[in-house]
Amino acid sequence: MAKLKNGRLRRKDGVWDPLKDSSTDKKRAEGVPKTPQSASPAYRLAYADDDFLCREELRPIRLQLELLKTEMALTESGIKSTVVMFGGARIPAPGASAWAARNDTQRAHLEAASVYYAEARKFARLCSEQAAKTAYQEYLVVTGGGPGVMEAGNRGAADAGAPSIGLNIVLPHEQAPNPYVTPEFSFNFHYFAIRKMHFMLRAKAITVFPGGFGTLDEMFEALTLIQTGRMAPIPLILFGAEFWHRIINFEALADFGTIAPDDVNLLKFVETADEAWKIISDFYELTA
Repeated sequence: MAKLKNGRLRRKDGVWDPLKDSSTDKKRAEGVPKTPQSASPAYRLAYADDDFLCREELRPIRLQLELLKTEMALTESGIKSTVVMFGGARIPAPGASAWAARNDTQRAHLEAASVYYAEARKFARLCSEQAAKTAYQEYLVVTGGGPGVMEAGNRGAADAGAPSIGLNIVLPHEQAPNPYVTPEFSFNFHYFAIRKMHFMLRAKAITVFPGGFGTLDEMFEALTLIQTGRMAPIPLILFGAEFWHRIINFEALADFGTIAPDDVNLLKFVETADEAWKIISDFYELTA
């Protein structure tokens, strides 16, 4: 708070608030003499008590906190829109070994897939060059924050000197922030559902590179939102037509009748970063 000449207080946003703020009282409570009473968990301020906040009954509060923390940070930074990049954590950079391979077949496929790392990196650079024209308020790259295609996305933004966002999640493996995520936009989640919401909330386009269960989950979540009209029909672009048509028979779904024939057209297939960016540029009528 900022103290006025008359000794009264206003918040930083100018709103009059005569009450002591929570941070001040938290520090004050930490400074009381240590006694059996003050050392008891019962004495902790509720909002400063990690054990209390992690109780099962507090799950609704934790969900709200995960939604609010990232939303407030992005809003305060003036970020208005993003381009989402989904893709496999196990895809290596060109020339790097396939660290996740469990056999020779997997190694061959993953190392050949390094072409998608290169295209993801270039695509993120193209997005970031557009973002620079908006003072980095629009078209910021957002990834899952981890390795593989996610790393390539944040790295491509860094190549252009642009900030980028990483939405990490606590997993037993694979998920630590890659070094190219902008530190102040390096978020971490416990709840998959809230993380997915943040991917969608500012998305002007969604790109999906080859990946595994997590990538498929994210792709179908976005596809369902668009198909059902719960989300605007933004570009949904899949890199690598051969990969996608091999693992998912979209036309068979339409033939069987479980999706409408036109639903297949919600997806755009590309091979290169330039093709993907042209789809987005044409969709939003961006000037060169």
